[in-house]
Amino acid sequence: MGKNARSAGAHVESVQVQHIIGKDGEVLVTGLPYKKGQTVAVIVFPQPETRSSQGGLTAGRLRQSGLIGLWRDRTDIGDSATYARQLREQAQRRGEIDHDPA
Repeated sequence: MGKNARSAGAHVESVQVQHIIGKDGEVLVTGLPYKKGQTVAVIVFPQPETRSSQGGLTAGRLRQSGLIGLWRDRTDIGDSATYARQLREQAQRRGEIDHDPA
């Protein structure tokens, strides 16, 4: 079973469980705080995939992606490492507020 979060409202108690589907069309949920014979409602919402569930970017996947050497043949870029560093610095400065009135 995945992460559990219990919440109690004025009239409704709920248990939230996140679970990765192991077999098509089936979800097994155990450890619920309800007794045999109680009626419960089950609602299933698919969650957006996260990086960890997609396996992440490995060095091998990065090498196969075509990103390495992407700027190799560009004539308008001198040193690609310097250019990449400048782009990162520009991206970090976006949204910064200059508090110096001078």
